[in-house]
Amino acid sequence: MTSTLTPTLHRSRELLLPAMRSAVAQLDPASHAAASYHLGWTDAVGAPSVGGGKALRPALALLSAELAGASAETAIPGAVAVELVHNFSLLHDDVMDGDTQRRHRATVWSLWGEPCAILTGDALLVLAQQVLLDSGSRHAPAAARLLLLAATQELVRGQVEDLAFETRSSVSVKECVRMAAGKTAALLSASTSIGAVLAGAPHQVVSALSAYGQHLGAAFQLVDDLLGIWGDPAVTGKPVLSDLRSKKKTLPVSWVLAADDASAHELAAWYTDSTVDEAGLHRAAELVEAGGGRGWATAEAARRMRQAELCLDTVELPPGPRAELLALGRASCPPPWTTSSPNPCPATRRCGPCGWSTAWTGSAAPCWSSCTTRSETASR
Repeated sequence: MTSTLTPTLHRSRELLLPAMRSAVAQLDPASHAAASYHLGWTDAVGAPSVGGGKALRPALALLSAELAGASAETAIPGAVAVELVHNFSLLHDDVMDGDTQRRHRATVWSLWGEPCAILTGDALLVLAQQVLLDSGSRHAPAAARLLLLAATQELVRGQVEDLAFETRSSVSVKECVRMAAGKTAALLSASTSIGAVLAGAPHQVVSALSAYGQHLGAAFQLVDDLLGIWGDPAVTGKPVLSDLRSKKKTLPVSWVLAADDASAHELAAWYTDSTVDEAGLHRAAELVEAGGGRGWATAEAARRMRQAELCLDTVELPPGPRAELLALGRASCPPPWTTSSPNPCPATRRCGPCGWSTAWTGSAAPCWSSCTTRSETASR
């Protein structure tokens, strides 16, 4: 999601890449070839290339060790493991979503078939466990439980719910938020705490970092959902209006569909229509914006980022790594859309139960976050 590599990402990639290559080299030849292509190390014929993702999750893992007072190197097995789990999920996501492009290149399944992508993802998931347990750290079992039992289980749950939502006529905002907590936030939460676990940090530090990652993950998904509709394909690597093309019920869409108004009714009708054409896609995007979905998601992303940063205030952390974590978190959830975002909190429709009517001031504070009643929001 970050458009450029921050110094922290540069540093983490330099630490990560040799360990990642060493780990992936342990795979069988077919899985190694497919994984190397997916990770951007080779092209489709196996020739060396330069590419790949930003490696945000490994950077968070390395920082979490430093936030616990240890060296970044302490967390390298954890950083490799979270990146392997993340790419396991991407390989499977591409198959489930039918995406033929990722990072401006053909996806593994579109080149070599669905079985290849599925098995390569499975191989990366098993490898993540192997890397942790073979690290020699006495804290490796605890890290493996955090990542491979808790976080991966939540990730799978979120993905299952995400797929199920595509065939449902309605999905509440509450359900969509819970789905995102598993699909996206669980692994980011594990990433921001696994280095501290490997460093043997106190429970309070691990808990604070985990909570930071959970809120960061929620903001990250909201931003991703916004980019899935209004993002620049040159940045996202996906077609314009990509989430609408697949008729995903993302967070901004669910916000609009939960209302009983003209935008919600027209958008719901579009979702039930099997026709997908350019005019309809652009009209659907207009409805999501007119119904407040874009503005609400923008504001809610900002609110969750503030909550994430407040979590770090509950414990004493080294100032240097703390500043790096804050900068990296903010860079991972950039707000390029705010200049054209509408009022996310039309009080007459969104907050009738509590009477909240403060005008939108651009402070990125959605009305329901300040509402003490929240009965309408809770029902969504």
